[in-house]
Amino acid sequence: MKIRYLYSTLVKPKLELTLAILKPDISSNPLAVEAVRDIVLKNGFYFIRTKHVKLNRDQAGEFYKEHKGKFFYERLVSFMSSGPINLHVLSKENAIYDWRQLMGPTKVYKAQHEAPESLRARFGLTDTRNACHGSDSSVSALKEIEFFFEDFDVNKWYNEQEHVFRNGNEIVFNEEKLEHEIMQRKLRAFY
Repeated sequence: MKIRYLYSTLVKPKLELTLAILKPDISSNPLAVEAVRDIVLKNGFYFIRTKHVKLNRDQAGEFYKEHKGKFFYERLVSFMSSGPINLHVLSKENAIYDWRQLMGPTKVYKAQHEAPESLRARFGLTDTRNACHGSDSSVSALKEIEFFFEDFDVNKWYNEQEHVFRNGNEIVFNEEKLEHEIMQRKLRAFY
């Protein structure tokens, strides 16, 4: 029993990945994007990948196809294809839950009353224009990350980089790329 306890205190749990989208209503305002990025950083998330895109209607429809037939589907697809969006693969321990807590309730009015410091309470306009999106499970996170970041190999990241990010000592935030990176070690030649 003591050995198991000691082991669990020495080894940090694996980091989790989630997809975060800053919707067109917030992405069109550089000051809001910067404010959200600062909030995300202050809450201990790593930005693993970042991308800025403008979806066409077909892409937005494909991403939100699980909602097809619901009353808000057309409005959501139109909105999500109306302007650029910011996409981020975020990581930290419990990333999915923590990102969803940081976003707040889907409905802006509810967010303003129940979670006034949340992103949706602070930056959301309506239930469709609610500032951000986040994966709701590890299965959807993987699917959503793959949808937008087809060149990002999740398994490779877990095998080669996750342990370095989990340790955190060799990670720096690249302000230009808006991504965290592993510091390049400089090897000194000994003569």
